Amino acid sequence: MKQQIYFGTYTKQTSRGIYQAQLDYNAEHLSQPQPIITVGNPTYLRLTDRNSLLAVAVEGPLGGIANYNLADQSFDLLDDQLTTGSSPCYIGYDRSRQLVFAAYYHRGTVEIYHLNDDLTLTLTDQIIHHGNGPRPEQDAAHVHFADLTPDGRLAVVDLGNDTLTTYTISSTGKATEDACLNFEAGFGPRHLVFADQNTAYLAAELSSQIAVLQYDPHDGHFEIRQILSTIPDDFTAHNGAAAIRITDDHRFVYVSNRGHDSLAIYQVNPDHTLALIDWASTKGSFPRDFALDKTNHFLVVANQDTNNATLFKRDPKNGKLDCIQQNIPLPEGVCVCFKK
Repeated sequence: MKQQIYFGTYTKQTSRGIYQAQLDYNAEHLSQPQPIITVGNPTYLRLTDRNSLLAVAVEGPLGGIANYNLADQSFDLLDDQLTTGSSPCYIGYDRSRQLVFAAYYHRGTVEIYHLNDDLTLTLTDQIIHHGNGPRPEQDAAHVHFADLTPDGRLAVVDLGNDTLTTYTISSTGKATEDACLNFEAGFGPRHLVFADQNTAYLAAELSSQIAVLQYDPHDGHFEIRQILSTIPDDFTAHNGAAAIRITDDHRFVYVSNRGHDSLAIYQVNPDHTLALIDWASTKGSFPRDFALDKTNHFLVVANQDTNNATLFKRDPKNGKLDCIQQNIPLPEGVCVCFKK
């Protein structure tokens, strides 16, 4: 059995765009990623349920998102929505309403699109954030994440102004703000995952922390239950927490550290709080993203600065990771996306 995997990259050096590889379960081996789509800086990818691949795209002074056909492996461009300015850093997807959410870090906005019957995109609304924070990276609003809560609201994480805001989204793709959680100044929130209807875990890039959050689906507000570090107490060099993932059985949470160059491994306690159990070296530098395969027995991480990927085998009982393949060539890899 094999599983397809796509990699998003920067194209500032040698990368050509979007790459594809296969995870061979029998051999426990990841094939060398090969370029399949030439596009500028496809730094985030998101699969739809309609056999297409959404990707961040850059073309000269224009930035935005593009949609590519996966149906016949032609990878033809179906549509793109590019405007003057920077590109987004995250793409969310709403299968039931066929909506796409593009989080623009540098613009401080979220653009909402409808995915039409012909797989083209139509802009339906724009969310604009304001504000800043005390750190140099927080000179303005910097939206880093926009995706669904379990009850269908939109959760928007803003690294620049230290907020987590929830919005009601109409069937036509219009947003109305419901609630806003303000973190401690300089917290620098980045990405969010849900464990169930009432519990979420948030990775904070600038403070190298993870927050356990209580979510109330009645009004869409969050409350902080616990905050832990993602790095050892004695690690004093620069670090930025990046990606966060939770296993399908909701027993373990993983966070990548860019600087410490590790994956922090947390066990979920019965009350949904976390306990740090280990760090695993990513065997490379600046692990911006990683993902679990469909069995949750394997994990692949992309190390941006060392142009390589690493394959781990995961113990489902204790959550720990064993490196089984390293130095897999991958130029400027920053997004890992399994086709499940």
